[in-house]
Amino acid sequence: MDFAKVMGELERLGTEQNRKVYRRHGMTDPLFGVSFAHMNALEKRIKRDHELAEALWATGNADARTLAVAIADPERFTWDKLEAWLDGLRSPVLIDLLMKRVALKTPFARDAMARWTASNDEWLGRAGWTLLGLLATEDPSLPDSVFEERLSVIEASIRRAKNRAREGMNNALISIGGRNEPLRGMALTAARRIGKVEIDHGETSCKTPDATAYIESIWARKPAKPAKAAAKPAKTAAAKPAKTAAAKRAR
Repeated sequence: MDFAKVMGELERLGTEQNRKVYRRHGMTDPLFGVSFAHMNALEKRIKRDHELAEALWATGNADARTLAVAIADPERFTWDKLEAWLDGLRSPVLIDLLMKRVALKTPFARDAMARWTASNDEWLGRAGWTLLGLLATEDPSLPDSVFEERLSVIEASIRRAKNRAREGMNNALISIGGRNEPLRGMALTAARRIGKVEIDHGETSCKTPDATAYIESIWARKPAKPAKAAAKPAKTAAAKPAKTAAAKRAR
């Protein structure tokens, strides 16, 4: 699909009701209000098209940018390009999508996380902490020390962090707590010390998840590890004829 046809399709699919809902959740104008069901269908039709993604992103339209993130090729992103896409974003929904669909899949994801989590900017901070949570759930290669360091930062600074960055920190705390048993304990200790986290969700019904309860629920849903099989008794000379007899009966 070419650029003009895609933009026409997005405009046709938008609704006023969706625009109202998306604005309440932090989406910014210009905005058509395309449902995620329709957006997913468009993504499946287009698949990967990085040039189209660049053109859609350049419009500044929230729906076009949502589709752009979905069809962009993470391998085509440089560090400067990723920061250019993030620059000026004030939508938590779009920031989270950009982190999940693009930033996480770049070779500099860890460096981006480190830089943005150190920022005092509300929206860069949101990006960094969201990316940290994604790394906790999606990248098993990282050492626990990466997350241990950030747990200390979260505990020390979450209460004075700006609203949407604070939300990202709380979500990252939960994700770290679900990564493995050692981090589970550390995250729960941090969550209990932090206590209740207050986040302004605007004119929505969204609730701030309690990190302690949510981490525990993650582990409650994890399948129990199978019990180790009992050690087999050592073979003895007497056992051999019995095994042979059993084999004969099987025949």
